[in-house]
Amino acid sequence: MPDAFLDLKGLKCPLPALKAGKRLLSMSDGDILEVHCTDPMSAIDIPHMVHELGSTVISQTVTVETWMFRIRRKTISEAESAQ
Repeated sequence: MPDAFLDLKGLKCPLPALKAGKRLLSMSDGDILEVHCTDPMSAIDIPHMVHELGSTVISQTVTVETWMFRIRRKTISEAESAQ
């Protein structure tokens, strides 16, 4: 069960990645964010943004023009291992 959910269907690049990144930054370490998008560029933009923030894409799936991402906000141990 995700800690937060964003329905970003209908938004075009770069808005899905920007809104997901903003929401992710407001969450606590280890929280799960689920994002649904319809913009095909999200398949590239969101994983890239997640990597830049030091967080992790747990799963990425696509069904009938909807891309779904489950993202785990970085934890303290992940941030320390990145240094």
